[in-house]
Amino acid sequence: MFLENETWELCPVKSNFSIAQLHEFRFMGQCRSPSVSPSRQPESTELVELCLFEQYLQGGNPFEMQIDNKEEETEDVLASNGYESDELEKSVYQDYDSDSDVPEELKQDYVDEQTGDAPVKSVSRETLRSRKRSDYNLNRANAPILTNTTLNVIRLVGKYMQMMNILKPIAFDVIHCVSQLFDYYLYAVYTFFGRNDMYESSGLGLISSRLRTTLSRIQESLIDMVSPHASPEERKEKVPSPHLSQLVILTSSDTLYGLAERVVATESLVFLAEQFEFLQPHLDTTMPSAKKPFLQQFYSQTVSTASELRKPIYWIVAAKAIDYEQMLLLMAGVKWDIKEIMSQHNVYVDVLLKEFEKFNQRLGDVSRIVRIPLPVSNVLWEHCIRLANRTLVEGYANVKKCSNEGRALMQLDFQQFLMKLEKLTDLRPIPDKEFVETYIKAYYLTENDMEQFIKNHREYSMKQLTNLVNVCLGSHINKKARQKLLAAIDDIDRPKR
Repeated sequence: MFLENETWELCPVKSNFSIAQLHEFRFMGQCRSPSVSPSRQPESTELVELCLFEQYLQGGNPFEMQIDNKEEETEDVLASNGYESDELEKSVYQDYDSDSDVPEELKQDYVDEQTGDAPVKSVSRETLRSRKRSDYNLNRANAPILTNTTLNVIRLVGKYMQMMNILKPIAFDVIHCVSQLFDYYLYAVYTFFGRNDMYESSGLGLISSRLRTTLSRIQESLIDMVSPHASPEERKEKVPSPHLSQLVILTSSDTLYGLAERVVATESLVFLAEQFEFLQPHLDTTMPSAKKPFLQQFYSQTVSTASELRKPIYWIVAAKAIDYEQMLLLMAGVKWDIKEIMSQHNVYVDVLLKEFEKFNQRLGDVSRIVRIPLPVSNVLWEHCIRLANRTLVEGYANVKKCSNEGRALMQLDFQQFLMKLEKLTDLRPIPDKEFVETYIKAYYLTENDMEQFIKNHREYSMKQLTNLVNVCLGSHINKKARQKLLAAIDDIDRPKR
């Protein structure tokens, strides 16, 4: 219910938020160490009670002590309008909020009708607003990214752990349930934001075999796919696949295809995984020895894969954020069989760089809504640059005729692209840079070198390699030699098929 109604907006918590501040985890500070036997426990409680009565023997009220401790009981984890404390918020607002409709000059101690001068001490509303803004950004800078649902899952984990502490014989069953909570959250985030058929064709290995195995395991063991062969008993243990709230729009280019929601969802999962890592030693102590491998497997195969979801989820944004198709069309219009060395790069390079500038600007717009952590921005830039570089190679592989001077122009274009791109991003080294450079340089290879190149460079498609043979070597090798090279390409491609 929480996941299907979640709009994946930021739940504002303080920058120093820790799960230990939640009621549900208070027991971790109080619980006795597992080595103390329960039978010896009551003596100490009696002792404490005795001390308490002795303390108030002469006078005073023991119930007043509760009032003193009231603050400890109240949970204070939410940030108020992005501020660390209510005081900070009040200090910014109080100057202008209470009488914000009253004109500034009427709030002054006196009004000089001739000069209209304001008292020296008055602070302009604009200054206060900017102070509010900067405070907000400052405090948001390191606040964890989580949602209302994340907070509720964490609370449930706390309640489960309390049960494990009290009912040790069923600790394993409880941990099994806790692991299912995490499994379902991970599966929901992937289903909502990461599922896409284009991955396989991209050839970028976006989903690791470990993550693929984890997702398959969750789907088989936990998700009710309404299989006709499943028995009622099997289905009773399963839950329906979750559906994304209709309020979440992931198709608009203005919002970078729901990037804010994607960041909140993915990073809240990463945050949840970090909390599970933090709780591992505690869970380990309550676990029976025979069942510890289950816990270890859960951590190594599921919890540790949370951050791996970044690649497929942000790839969808990167694939749509830049118009790679337009670039291919522009490249197709370039004449590459030129007879002189050019000093000016082609227009398609400027168009591509404009797309990257626009992407950078939109990324800045989204970061005003939700903080974009460095690993996220790195993944986004990496995807965009990889896709652009692969599009460049695809464009060069579509060339029908090319001269030495034309190949030199390709190098000039690529160097111009790299030079300007490095000013837009701090990502180093530029991803897939060698992928483009190696392909351009392959034009100059001899027949024997080309055969070796074909065997060593399986990252290029059959079409891209065939183009190298036909266009680059075509003019200076005989038909028999060309057939031999094309047969070598075909041999490489056969195992894939």
